[in-house]
Amino acid sequence: MKNLRNSVQLIGNLGNNPEVKTLANGNKVANISIATNESYKNNKGDTVENVQWHNVVAWGKLAEIMEKTLKKGKEVAIEGKLVNRSYDDKEGNTKYITEVLASTLLLLGKKDV
Repeated sequence: MKNLRNSVQLIGNLGNNPEVKTLANGNKVANISIATNESYKNNKGDTVENVQWHNVVAWGKLAEIMEKTLKKGKEVAIEGKLVNRSYDDKEGNTKYITEVLASTLLLLGKKDV
């Protein structure tokens, strides 16, 4: 149960191609955004789609794999943990971000031809 304390699993589609940066030490970091979809019927019987967007960060070898294999629209499964961070913008306002720190990536959907 210890591993379940902060564990996230998502299946969704990429909103954009990965944004990959190479740091001064040679390490890579990749940022992606994944859309997950849920649908349900409301009290009128209409189908309602609910889309949630999730920011995902990957480091090192996983970032390199994302850079080589992921494209906008690709369906993926991501496993990782939630992390929170903050920064001050140019106006001095503190901004808070919650994102998924990815540890595992699984490519889903049709194989690219």
